[in-house]
Parts: sequence; structure tokens; C-alpha cells
Amino acid sequence: MPLTMPEELILLMLDDRSGRLNEMAGPASGYAIAGAILAELALHNRIDTDTQRLYVTNPAPTGDDILDPVLARIAADPGPGPGEDDMPHGSRWWIETLGREADSFRDQIFARLVGRGILREEQGRFLWIFPERRYPVISDKEEREVKARLTGVIFNDDIPEPRDSLLIGLCRAAGLLPLILAEDALESAEPRIEQVTNLEELNRSLGNAVRDIFIEMARYTPLM
Repeated sequence: MPLTMPEELILLMLDDRSGRLNEMAGPASGYAIAGAILAELALHNRIDTDTQRLYVTNPAPTGDDILDPVLARIAADPGPGPGEDDMPHGSRWWIETLGREADSFRDQIFARLVGRGILREEQGRFLWIFPERRYPVISDKEEREVKARLTGVIFNDDIPEPRDSLLIGLCRAAGLLPLILAEDALESAEPRIEQVTNLEELNRSLGNAVRDIFIEMARYTPLM
């Protein structure tokens, strides 16, 4: 069974040796995962977006125990509330809302990857005091395939699949592309990355929402 976009994103963000999320992924990882869940629903033709709203196009369950509860919530969305515009909430609202539940989503995704034999779960302690779970890689085949697929898109002029365009867009918005490409390669590939991420209207909606949230977080997070 192919990996979902949230599963692929977690593998890209994971430090293979430590079994923890890469520090670079920390600030925006929850919002990127929320964006990946919404993107996966869009790829299943369950939701769509326009400039102001995110809405359900087909409420039928996908059979995925992460996607379907989110789909049901979007379908039941009453909109912003009395006295406001009666349309459903937009991409940013959903990314912020689901991003606050990222720990639960991450746990579900990690459990799936463990069940598939890609990761293993280890119990440990952070700073020898705080209990934590780590997820070292058993098989790096899937991660290598994702990276190879995305770099193939970036360094090839062919029109990419919507899945790859969306994943590259989310990685770019969350500042995760340095986990895939070296700095010099990333700089030279920026025009192609811009082109790829602009191919999908959904990319502009989700990607802009993740990027805006990330910028605001950086602006209001005090320096250590």
C-alpha cells in the first residue's frame, strides 16, 4: 500500500539516527502535517478550496482512520458563526485548528509506520529525566524513494503529479526543503520549485496558509 502524504512528510522530517523529528522541522511540523492531511483529502477528491473557503465535495469516507474524522469535521463545519460570513472556514483556519492537534496525528502516523516495519518504537528519556518515544528507522527504502521522487521532479522539466507538487509545496512553505536538498542545489533549483508549487491551485491555498503561520510564529517567538 502506498504511503499517504502525512506518512511521507513524517519520514522526511525524521532524523534517522536519533529517531526524533529533525530540529528544523520542529516549529512548523504540526502545521505541515495538518496541510498534508488536507492535501491527501483533496487528492481523494473529497475537499477543494477557493480563495476564501475550504469545503467538502464528496463526504463519502475514504477508509483511512486519520482522514475520515477530519473529513467529517469539515463536512459538519457551520462556518465562522453568527453575524459573520456564513461560508465554511478557509484553509488557514483548518490548518491552525488541526495543527493544534498535531501530537495526536503524529502518534497515529508513527504507529502506522511502526506497523509497516518502516520504523521501530523505543522508549527513552530526554536529558535523562523526561520520558520520550523515539522512532529509529528500520527500512530507509521508503524515505529514499520519496526523496528520489521529489528531487526527480525538481530537476526534471516534466509536469509533476499533483501529489508531488503538493508535497514539495508543503515542504517549501514549512522550510523543510533543506532536509531534501543541499543548500547550493536548493538555491539553483528555486525557479523550478516556484514553478512546480504554482501548478496546483490547492498548493497556493495550503502552502500560503502554512507559510503565513510559520512566519507569524517566527516573528513572535522570542530568541533564546
